Amino acid sequence: MRIARVSVPGVEFPVYGVITGEKIELITGLPWPDISDPVAALNLADVKILAPVIPSKIVGVGKNYADHAKEMGGDVPAEPVIFLKPNTTVIGDGDFIVLPPQSTNVHHEAELAIIIGALAKNVEVDRADEVIFGYTCANDVTARDLQNSDLQWTRSKSFDTFCPLGPWIETEFVPKDQKITATLNGEVKQSSVLSEMIFKIPQIIEFVTNVMTLLPGDVILTGTPAGIGPMPAGASISVEIEGLGTLTNKVSPRVQ
Repeated sequence: MRIARVSVPGVEFPVYGVITGEKIELITGLPWPDISDPVAALNLADVKILAPVIPSKIVGVGKNYADHAKEMGGDVPAEPVIFLKPNTTVIGDGDFIVLPPQSTNVHHEAELAIIIGALAKNVEVDRADEVIFGYTCANDVTARDLQNSDLQWTRSKSFDTFCPLGPWIETEFVPKDQKITATLNGEVKQSSVLSEMIFKIPQIIEFVTNVMTLLPGDVILTGTPAGIGPMPAGASISVEIEGLGTLTNKVSPRVQ
């Protein structure tokens, strides 16, 4: 099932809906734990698709592809390396990534994002599916120069607009060998398959939920493959995951 969070003309707050072809069936409330009966159907062209969630927190997993760990000059980690991004980094498909004046080297990182659908604490590997609502595409935008100078990751990954998500959530997606790519101005920069992840989805969920409680709507970014690189002002960056869709954002000049 393909679920989107949308802005509807004349409606004050964003609403969720189920996409079927060129239509979207709007529902009341949040789509988890259960999707309510539709209350209206609109043409998809008549609504604006927004970021699929505004989570309480975003948990990132670093160095989860061996080729990316190598290009970053490090070894494959023995256990997941995690970090947090604030929810104010979230933007949707078609929104602008804004380059901050503090950085001169902002990079794209194509990632598969897990959307949590239930309260998750100390979830064992064999129960991971119980807390997954679905998946979407993500770009873990990173100010690489600040990451290197700060010797930790918080500032470099936390600027407003640094977590594009979308365009929608697929609830029946099963990560296997699907291709994941990042394309900058039409040129492929990152290309891999999801099966190349070092730590698989159930392992990641077990590890994270043994550290912190995840709430419905929270997001886990599962890591990026090799090929990260700068996104100059005016560029268009697309993250595509086979079977999920394409997330495209333009890069805005720095705000002084």
